[in-house]
Amino acid sequence: MFLKILRDIAKPQWFEIIIHLKRSTGMSVAELSKALGMSYMGIKQHCVELEKRGYVDTWRRPKKVGRPEKAYRLTHKADLFFPQMGNDFALGLLDSVSKMQGEAAAEKLLFGYFQARTKFYLNKLKGEALIELATSLGKIRDSEGYLSHCEEGDESTGVACRIIEYHTPFGDMATRYPILLRMEEQMFERILGVGVRRHEDRASALVRFVFSVSLT
Repeated sequence: MFLKILRDIAKPQWFEIIIHLKRSTGMSVAELSKALGMSYMGIKQHCVELEKRGYVDTWRRPKKVGRPEKAYRLTHKADLFFPQMGNDFALGLLDSVSKMQGEAAAEKLLFGYFQARTKFYLNKLKGEALIELATSLGKIRDSEGYLSHCEEGDESTGVACRIIEYHTPFGDMATRYPILLRMEEQMFERILGVGVRRHEDRASALVRFVFSVSLT
């Protein structure tokens, strides 16, 4: 199965398109052309082929002025290109613990995991100012496969910066144990020492996780 997928995206341009779409909530051919430095028609042909293979789909994205434009986004078939945390094994383990010792036991395991990750990140962080720490955290998370980056916030709204991620390795675990997402948010708060609010945007198989970092 995986070898078939590799053959499907043997062209390096296709994987570059997939990566750019993963780091977005969808992009038009014109946007992809500009980002990749390729011709409009070249990008168009690649996107049509990726759509035929089921890795992308399209929708009409509204514009502020004029008619909606056609944009591409990833489908769930593209999930196999991005790392997961051994979801079947981990989810099975958590469910077994829940059955034997109750739901609270599984939550304790997750709590222990995030405690360990907190210590790991704190030992890796660089910088002193809040924006420096958040930027450093974003870079570490990006190296782990979260497709993460930090951008400036709006002080008038009390947001110092935002850490934006386009992938999570938790997959079905977060669906079965939604408290996991709150624990991840609390981990960010302990690391940065300020309030953090987490929300997500979804469109087809594309998802964007936004961690808004408060000034205090």
